[in-house]
Amino acid sequence: MTSITPRTSDAPRRPPRDGRASPRWAAPAWLPSWVPRRRVLWLSLLVAAASLAVLWAILPPPLYADPYYVFTAGHLWPHIDLDKEPFLDVPHQVTRMGLVLPVKLAQLLLGDGQAAYTAVAAASGCLFFVGCYLAVRSLFGDAVGLTATALLLVHPFFVSVSPYGHDVTWSTGAVLPDMPGAGLFALGVAGLVVAARRTGRRQLWLLAAAGLCFGSAFLAREFLAFMYIAIPFMMLLLRIPLRRIVVVAGPMLGTLAVNLLHNLAVFGDPLIELRSAAEHGGAPSEPVTRALALGSFFRAMLDWSPLGALFIAALALNIVGWALTRDRRLALTLVWFAALWAPLTLLSGLLDPHDISLRGWLARYWFAVLPALAAGGLGSAVLLARAYGAPLARRLGDRRRPAVAALLAVLAAAYFVPAARTVAEQPRDDAWSELRGWLDGNTRVTDIWADERLGQTMSFYVRSPTGARTWDGTLHTFPQTSPALPAGAADGPLLYTHWRGQEPQSSDGVDPTITPGWRLLWRSSDSVLQLWQRS
Repeated sequence: MTSITPRTSDAPRRPPRDGRASPRWAAPAWLPSWVPRRRVLWLSLLVAAASLAVLWAILPPPLYADPYYVFTAGHLWPHIDLDKEPFLDVPHQVTRMGLVLPVKLAQLLLGDGQAAYTAVAAASGCLFFVGCYLAVRSLFGDAVGLTATALLLVHPFFVSVSPYGHDVTWSTGAVLPDMPGAGLFALGVAGLVVAARRTGRRQLWLLAAAGLCFGSAFLAREFLAFMYIAIPFMMLLLRIPLRRIVVVAGPMLGTLAVNLLHNLAVFGDPLIELRSAAEHGGAPSEPVTRALALGSFFRAMLDWSPLGALFIAALALNIVGWALTRDRRLALTLVWFAALWAPLTLLSGLLDPHDISLRGWLARYWFAVLPALAAGGLGSAVLLARAYGAPLARRLGDRRRPAVAALLAVLAAAYFVPAARTVAEQPRDDAWSELRGWLDGNTRVTDIWADERLGQTMSFYVRSPTGARTWDGTLHTFPQTSPALPAGAADGPLLYTHWRGQEPQSSDGVDPTITPGWRLLWRSSDSVLQLWQRS
């Protein structure tokens, strides 16, 4: 089998075949002496900055439902009563220590408003994309790592995220467990790969750090614990002695112990997170067959965006690449993928289509293996190009090489140009910010009605970004599934939006824009939000 060690700046440096020394990356001369010189640090900061730039470009408002419940739990912590609304039906959302505690910390530092919500969402995005870069880089080097991260940064799974536009899934800009959990697991994989190139105490520290990342991933997203089965197989592929798995397991068990103590202190039940996760699910809202469950990964990739096919192609290329090269790095990415594919598929209806625990057809449930697919696909392309590229280049001749380069440029443009357009088309939170400005100090409007989705988001915009109250009126909410508007809401003022993405219209499709008897009080500049009053 091919060596696991890629040719990167962190790999053991071997002299090239011509005997000359390998050039090291040189830091700029103007940097102060105390500034770290390691390239991996600077490129990680670059990835984090790119993640923040994408978030700023799309900036969805604080979202309703799960993100709202987590943010509310952070505000109430440690006094979270799971037997009362709004947590009665969603205990699994607010028992995740790895999500609720960062929210609480952000609220203590920034106030309990939009600023804290956005800070947690930004940190989650940075964790995911930096983790992806470091994991892919550890296997195949900086060029592949940066390319994989760039592909993910602008993929519709991570930019088409606002339900006030045309959302694909909730990810960047949302306070949800999928991105931080996936990022922490990817950091754990990176730690294992780098540890395989170290010896002695440095290897032990890296293995312990990997274990801490794996354990912390569970605190954010509990079903990632299923992926722990991959750890010993990864260590075998990396040729790390299996007896050292205790070094990885130690911090993982320590993290679990802290979690159990936290749950006992806050909820009175050390196993509340596991119980809540196990009880989540039940009969599916739509019929599920075992055949559909078996294809959950393909549904998740294809049902939400055509560009999800990119990950299916990456998986196929990974399999072909490993079959032809037998490179252990490609075997590792396949093990990484299979460790999530098996339990997620089984619990999405393959075991019992009438009682599902996980919804494997949701794209964000697969975030933890997207770095593996990106690494496996791009890594296979590089290895196959090295193995078979030279004979092909001789056959094509020098004259056709520019054509090949042009083809690659066209393919890159075909992906990144529409992606950039998608980023530019995102509605951001401009409409909500305009509503906040219009309501600030407004004494003419004393009551506003909204469905629960709009009401939960609006609760952030009757306050300043740091949480100070800016509107003294009363916000009334009603279930969006109500067959008709409640009596009070029927007179208004009624906050209205025409849902453009996956969400159904509220109150059986009531639309004041076309229903006689309503007059417009206020409208955002992009018409995403409107406030209507009975004439």
